[in-house]
Amino acid sequence: MSALRNSARTVTVLALTCVSVFASHAAFAERDKHGNNGQPQQTADTGDDRSVSVTVGVVFDRSKNGSGDSAGGLTSSTSWTPPPCWYAPKYTPEQLQNYLEPIWEAGSTGYEWDAQQRKKYVNEKDHKKDFNKDKTGKGYWWGSYENKSYPPGWDSCDEDYFWVDAGDPPPADIDNAVTPEVLAELAYAEIRVPGTEVTLAPAETTKVNLPTWAWLDGAEFKPVSVTASVPEIGITATATAEPVSLKIEPGTADAETYPASGVCEINNGRIGEPYAKGKADETPPCGVKYLRSSGDGSYPLKATVTWKIHWTGTGGAGGDLPDGNFGATQDVVVQEIQAVNR
Repeated sequence: MSALRNSARTVTVLALTCVSVFASHAAFAERDKHGNNGQPQQTADTGDDRSVSVTVGVVFDRSKNGSGDSAGGLTSSTSWTPPPCWYAPKYTPEQLQNYLEPIWEAGSTGYEWDAQQRKKYVNEKDHKKDFNKDKTGKGYWWGSYENKSYPPGWDSCDEDYFWVDAGDPPPADIDNAVTPEVLAELAYAEIRVPGTEVTLAPAETTKVNLPTWAWLDGAEFKPVSVTASVPEIGITATATAEPVSLKIEPGTADAETYPASGVCEINNGRIGEPYAKGKADETPPCGVKYLRSSGDGSYPLKATVTWKIHWTGTGGAGGDLPDGNFGATQDVVVQEIQAVNR
């Protein structure tokens, strides 16, 4: 039945009126190896501040995230990527029974598969133990969840539903079973940081061989964070991004940057220094000097902020995740200095 899982591409979104990690049994559709059509895949936002939502089995608190039209997600500075799929609590005993029995009765997944499933979940000697109903309130059936953007490996979590008693860790041999660290990695993917359009002085048009000062609004560039949790099993993790530097790429080889590396370190919570009257002859701590006119066009100056990521989680867990980058390009017009002939 794995072929059925690999062919399942339909994601059903349930609009929730309250935050809940579990959903009722699904309608019949294209099924995976568990008789699952991708449900429950959940999304529920509350309020414009995006403070709490449930997305594919994990609750995210984004109230301390970056905001604004130009905010965006981070690109890892390494080849690291968040988990494309993971395992987390999915059903109570009654919910799994209500979900699977109608599928078996419909016969849409085949007699042989249905029979194998019944052997796993139905106790022929004591039906009070069917689907672990004798353990109701003492654990959950866990299942797989996929990143809804379907990155490579999204279908690699192909383990069948498995039971985990309350208070017990998931089986050690199950990769990507949700833990504080997995939650931190999922929270990383939800982080949004402010846009990186730098303020320049001169502002609209600069001159050849004139140092141009560059800086970012310190009020915007402060730490942001996202918290991910699975309340049913009492685990949580917060991933925090802190700005550490700004890299300036002038958009032409005919330019010099300040400092020479083009990397401006954060200093006292500020990146770069605003230009002030009387500093025209000073070298800016962060900026650029163009050596050639942009002619009738402009140069695409790219500004990229590097954010350091660390996380903390349940039980004192914590650590670092790869740095993230977020940048933007803005046009800079460079003109020749006009001489006055007398």
